[in-house]
Amino acid sequence: MNDCLFFGSNLNPILIKNEPDKITKPIQFKFENENENEKQIKQISSRAFSTIFLFKNGKAIEYSNEKDSKQNPYKIQIENIQKVTVSSQNVAILTIERNAFVKGRDINPNNPSEFINISSLIEDTNDRIIQDIVSGVFSIYLLTSNQNAYGIGSNGYGQLGFDSETLKKTEKPILMMKNVSKIFSGTYSDHVFLLNSNQELFVCGYNEYGQLGLGESRRKEIKIQKLTKIQNIPKGKIIDIQCGYGYSIMLIEDENENPKRKLYSCGNYRYNGLGKNEDTYKFTEIKSSLFENDYILDISVGCYHTLILTSNSKLIVFGDNRYGELGAGDTKHQSIQIQIELPKLRFNEDISNYHLSCGFYESFLYYSPPSFSNIEEDLIKLFERKEFCDISFKTKNGEIIEAHKLILKYRLNQNENQIEIEKLEEIISNKSIKESNQIFEMIYSNNSKINPKLYEEIKIDFNLFVSIEESMKELIEFENEKDFIIERKEKQYKFPKSILIMRSKLFREKFLSVTEDKSNKVTDYSELSDESFQIFEYWIYSNQIKDEIQITQEIIDEIQIGIDYFQLNQTNPNLFDLLINKFNNQN
Repeated sequence: MNDCLFFGSNLNPILIKNEPDKITKPIQFKFENENENEKQIKQISSRAFSTIFLFKNGKAIEYSNEKDSKQNPYKIQIENIQKVTVSSQNVAILTIERNAFVKGRDINPNNPSEFINISSLIEDTNDRIIQDIVSGVFSIYLLTSNQNAYGIGSNGYGQLGFDSETLKKTEKPILMMKNVSKIFSGTYSDHVFLLNSNQELFVCGYNEYGQLGLGESRRKEIKIQKLTKIQNIPKGKIIDIQCGYGYSIMLIEDENENPKRKLYSCGNYRYNGLGKNEDTYKFTEIKSSLFENDYILDISVGCYHTLILTSNSKLIVFGDNRYGELGAGDTKHQSIQIQIELPKLRFNEDISNYHLSCGFYESFLYYSPPSFSNIEEDLIKLFERKEFCDISFKTKNGEIIEAHKLILKYRLNQNENQIEIEKLEEIISNKSIKESNQIFEMIYSNNSKINPKLYEEIKIDFNLFVSIEESMKELIEFENEKDFIIERKEKQYKFPKSILIMRSKLFREKFLSVTEDKSNKVTDYSELSDESFQIFEYWIYSNQIKDEIQITQEIIDEIQIGIDYFQLNQTNPNLFDLLINKFNNQN
């Protein structure tokens, strides 16, 4: 059952009947259709005059004041939806099959209520698998599986990275930049941030209030019409950038501080969504005693207001509050961060599985657990899990680092790994705790950028050129390394428990998808045939499909059932990409 709190404007559209236009304290959101209340919410995307609820089953409904009230809410007629993003004039949808559909006046002015497949409009036919979609106020941005960023829609402020006099608008996606890992924009922003694989941040678009973080005031260029690298961005890994009207807020994780997440903002403070009392033309830290000792789980920015959710179940708010969108019980604007009281949540012990969503003048806090990530990310997370560690190393200062013998065996140079373990012990014994942690992260991830100097040093002793996928695939072949049994159709399948847990968990920070307690078992492969199960197993360890496997429509349909069950389509639908591409190629 959904667990969703709502506060703010209840006017355009009316989301909860028999409630006032301004809901100033969080209340439980209930769908009129009881069937919807039984579905788990995956995402909420809201703009002026429209709010869309996406469910874990890939279906979505939209509340809109543009429709006849008898049809509100109405079902969006697209299946297998992965993500929904909205802007002032447009709605964009990404499907599990990695196609992007958009409706709206900026993309399809002749028929703005009709969805069109804009991924099929990309000229390079090899670049039509869409990894992510992001909305600006009048523009849509696409990130492809080849790490290329495209823009479509308005370029009035240069937000597509081209001169606005030469290109005012495009109804076909145009290539903006290559080697892009993430795109950040906002429903109410005419600017966009592009992050590359080297954690370099580029920006273009409207900059009257300094919202691009370039350190230039409104007296400088109002339009930045060419992608420009931001110098001296805050130290750490960029987790998220949320863009409001005339301001931007960045969430940074500093892995050297346990880890610690910090907030930075730039732009216009007029409506108080900036978290400061003056305009700021470069990203500067938002400091508050309310969250300085908390881990920030999620942030969301509306047009003029900001919400922050922390690991201690705090909801911290600031900004415009004319409709009660801060949930503080009044309509007073807040330039200083305040904490609001939340009703008891149904899953309060799993606060990390709650998410925030800000609309124009409305706010949501809803329950939605994540699922699959990639292999490299999961191994790094596994490295941090002491309950699965079975080997320890001592640094030069006597600190203890725990690791996983099973993973080290397949990541180091030889299967007879005792010699390699001894080499590793010798190296670690001469390193600090910080350097030692970096060495293990490089072994688990092959990411030389963590510390290039250390990588050059240890690659002489260890073969770190073998891919993560190859190491994990070896585990499938070694029966004596498997210690967890899944029973399926009177057959038994064995897996390395720690890796399977990380690769199939349904809830962030909770290991619920694989458990030895059969009464609490949530893993069920009974819907899959032997062929589909083998494909599924191989993909768990490699994100790949064996070359000799022949893909049929029946297999695709079967694995669809499995993916729906495991909710794997939330964050990593690569299995579908691989299945469909292989099926198309072999036919």
